[in-house]
Amino acid sequence: MRTYVLTPKRQLGIAAIVAGLMLWTGLSTGALLFGQVWTSQAEEEIARNQARYERWIADREARLDSAVAQLSDNSGAVDELADSMLKRHAALSMMLQTFQGAPGAQAALTPAPLVKTTDPLETIRSVRLDEERLIEQAQTYAKTRADRLRLAMRLAGLNPSSYVRSSDSALGGPLIEAKDPRALAAVLDVDEDFARRIQRAALDINTVRSLNAAVEKLPLAKPTTDAPRASGYGVRLDPFRRTPAFHSGLDFAGPTMTPIHATAPGVVAFTGVRSGYGNTIEIDHGGGFKTRYAHLHNIAVAPGQRVGLGQRIGGMGSTGRSTGPHLHYEVWFNGRAQNPDRYLRAGDYVQQIQ
Repeated sequence: MRTYVLTPKRQLGIAAIVAGLMLWTGLSTGALLFGQVWTSQAEEEIARNQARYERWIADREARLDSAVAQLSDNSGAVDELADSMLKRHAALSMMLQTFQGAPGAQAALTPAPLVKTTDPLETIRSVRLDEERLIEQAQTYAKTRADRLRLAMRLAGLNPSSYVRSSDSALGGPLIEAKDPRALAAVLDVDEDFARRIQRAALDINTVRSLNAAVEKLPLAKPTTDAPRASGYGVRLDPFRRTPAFHSGLDFAGPTMTPIHATAPGVVAFTGVRSGYGNTIEIDHGGGFKTRYAHLHNIAVAPGQRVGLGQRIGGMGSTGRSTGPHLHYEVWFNGRAQNPDRYLRAGDYVQQIQ
């Protein structure tokens, strides 16, 4: 027979282990629930925005139909004006549909309230003025947004033009496929100047969508929150040898088990121990981009697993060649280590323009 004595010290140790397991379970459950709630809210917001655009377009069509019906007994010149307005409105509605879901488009492209009047001519004039205002705002919004996204990519050291698709029929349809404004005017049955403005706005929003899609795949987010930087990218004094050495990433210091998050969507390419790095996770984000998270205390993902932006992938630790709990974070592009600080600055700028 063996006898085990549960001394106060052993009892405290067992209690600490049980408390740690309960805390870990609570944090994991909370992170999972938060991710599900955030995804649901994002989907609901997209649905609401799409419904608003559909209501705006339907409202304009109903008002124009009403005005044209009142003008049915008037002269041929007025009928011609009404027909022209209907065609312009159809072209504008097509352009507005290309803006659906674009960040910030809802606030920038809200139609002005239509002044109620019994004069059908005044109604048509009001609609035409609002269409002119909307197309002007669409051009301004798309160009401004595209310029800001280009700046964000330049902050990350990337060439924006390499991420812009020259054509995408799913985003623009005939607005983009018709290269010649005269051809587009014939397709839409509107005047050439109006067709040119419609096409320019559609091309700009196509650029915005291309840049925005590229930015969403870049590792621009912070790998951990509320953790100060302990060391930067470049040459520094090696903490062990005390001699100059190249540091290929950023270090973030914090308590053990501080949550570590994926900085962009991707697929886990590696989990395990690497020499000097200790417990390591590597994520492939596509387009030549990879990120590395090292010195982890634990790993919460597996190779081949798809992860989303901000998803928790592990906990901060001090494994490998480390002097204390911290995260070593690297960004790689086409097989070469990059300065992660450039990508974090670009990410901060993108957050400001959302």
